[in-house]
Amino acid sequence: MRLDKYLAQMSMGTRSEVKKFIKSGRVFVNGAPASGPEQKVTEEDDVELDGEKVSYERYVYYMLNKPQGVVSATKDNTCRTVLSLITDGTKKDLFPVGRLDKDTEGLLLVTNDGELAHRLLSPKKHVDKCYFTRVTGQIHGEDIHRFKEGLDIGDEKKTLPADLEILSSGEISEAKVT
Repeated sequence: MRLDKYLAQMSMGTRSEVKKFIKSGRVFVNGAPASGPEQKVTEEDDVELDGEKVSYERYVYYMLNKPQGVVSATKDNTCRTVLSLITDGTKKDLFPVGRLDKDTEGLLLVTNDGELAHRLLSPKKHVDKCYFTRVTGQIHGEDIHRFKEGLDIGDEKKTLPADLEILSSGEISEAKVT
């Protein structure tokens, strides 16, 4: 890959900024000054900017505690997205693995590793997910059976069956859904 692209992907600056770094002699490849932005480098090359090693990371992974009010998307015209919460590194090619509703908070994986995302989300692979919820009102024993059968939430099909465990009941009930 081109040296300027390599440095830009590793968040050392924009392509135009890293071209200036290269031309000013601030970038070294395998101990020698870089010959130009078009110089080809691989993951195995020793690349330095201002004496600091720049390691190439093909895939990046973020475990993100998504807050309420943020959408699990890469772009949205009306709401903040989970990508806006990531302030370090490059956001190029990052996407959330799965989704949590706008009003839901919890752990969300954000990555650029499409193969891993597919393995985690593919219905054929089925990876269990666990949700804890607080509900205004009572949760009853018959609700456990309804979750096991799948719920009609207004879509074409019912939801997949799930296990519901009532953790507490009262005016505000708590439950775990897996």
